[in-house]
Amino acid sequence: MTSPQLPTPTWFVGCGNMGGSIVEGWRASAIDLSPIVIVDPATPNLEGVRTVTSPAEAGAPPKLVILGVKPQQIDEVASQLRTWLTSKTVVVSILVGVEAASLKQRFPKAAAIVRALPNLPIAVRRGVVALYSVDASDTVREQLADLFAPLAFGVWMKEERSLAAVGSVAGAGPAYVARFIKALAKAGEQRGLSPEIASTIALETVLGTAWMAATTGETMEEIARRVASPKGTTQAGLDVLDRDHVLDQLIGVTIAAATRRGEELAEEAKTASLAEDVRLS
Repeated sequence: MTSPQLPTPTWFVGCGNMGGSIVEGWRASAIDLSPIVIVDPATPNLEGVRTVTSPAEAGAPPKLVILGVKPQQIDEVASQLRTWLTSKTVVVSILVGVEAASLKQRFPKAAAIVRALPNLPIAVRRGVVALYSVDASDTVREQLADLFAPLAFGVWMKEERSLAAVGSVAGAGPAYVARFIKALAKAGEQRGLSPEIASTIALETVLGTAWMAATTGETMEEIARRVASPKGTTQAGLDVLDRDHVLDQLIGVTIAAATRRGEELAEEAKTASLAEDVRLS
């Protein structure tokens, strides 16, 4: 099976943690990175990838743009990038909270606007990515699905609001899982394990459990039941987590906080675009 081909040229406008993770995922998938140009004043150092500090240095107009700046920088970047886009450019935004309509307002000449919300494990080809577009053709949808397939479980969303749900769970989730692993390791340290051993045990326990569920198809409830004997030590701990649904409530309010922040970013982007309209009118 041949690897998918990146359009020539493909620009990464801003290439922070998430953009870099996409590049590394493609590298691990043996996808040819030569069409990539990173446009970023911070000049990230990614082996084998050309990097410039401004669109004027990038060369030919891009066929594909991966937009990976901070949401607060969208207007500044749009003013610099707008003149370089053509009717053949597909803009894929990985900006959290900036809606498709706000992006279309800033990049009206683009062939299509696509929102993509990947998560960090995309770098090791075990990621999740949600995609949404109003104006992408079937050809563009197929092309993007092929490019992300080696990196992630990908799904096209029918409604834009569903992106927020995926982003708050899958996008933010690795940070929350990392906190849980750290807490599990800390509990091991408190019981006399060295930090190195406790950290390794916690990490392997989470990794092994997830891998077992993925390969066997067992539900989390089934795995919990297999581990916990009635009135045993594991069940004593589960009784704490299950009391008054305390764990469900904690995760629920955590995800809700992430969702609210996404809504705030969307409103900030709308407000900024309205201000731009007033200046241009």
